[in-house]
Amino acid sequence: MTTYAYIRVSTDAQDLNNQRHGVIEYAKKHGLEPLSFFEDTASGKKSWKARDLGKLLDQARAGDVLVVAEISRLARSTLQVLEILQEAAKQEIAVHVAKSNMVMDGSLNSRITAVVLGLAAEIEREFISARTTEALARRKAEGKPLGRPKGRVSAVHKLDKDQDKIKEMLAKGVHKTSIARLLGCNPDTLYEWMKANGLSRHIKSRKPAAPVPVSATKLKRKSR
Repeated sequence: MTTYAYIRVSTDAQDLNNQRHGVIEYAKKHGLEPLSFFEDTASGKKSWKARDLGKLLDQARAGDVLVVAEISRLARSTLQVLEILQEAAKQEIAVHVAKSNMVMDGSLNSRITAVVLGLAAEIEREFISARTTEALARRKAEGKPLGRPKGRVSAVHKLDKDQDKIKEMLAKGVHKTSIARLLGCNPDTLYEWMKANGLSRHIKSRKPAAPVPVSATKLKRKSR
């Protein structure tokens, strides 16, 4: 049997030491030594499968033990915590939570805890859905667009990197069509970017050409 100590590394050194101390003391008390430490430096925002925790569960075998300082160290959302516990249970890996003295080992108590976590995860899903629906309804009522702002495909526009160059050419009086050609983009794309970046003053409205007067003599038919 191998006992894995999972530590999620943060920028706070004191927090890291507290996790280590809690796990070590718990392991001593429950005869789970020696410990094989797994320090995860990846952000908790990532899926647990993409973090070192995913590698740990792939490496562990049936009968092994995973000790963590707090349940929140496994993942930030209840949904992911439940997924991790279900995966551990499927592989017959016992999960010990030092701070709450909780053991998830397939016993009746651990199954009850899993049910409670499952209900909490379902409530969390409903809250997320409700908040999203409410936010969309509020924006619609306020007359705000529901998608991304028009003229912006993404947060970073492809012309942003050429901002200084564009401003310099505009200041020199270079025509917008020529600027677009030099940058390898469509003129409309350049116009939208200019509007979004407060450069509308450089865009002259296109006035329709005045009708060309037709000479009256051309309208007269030659008498035969």
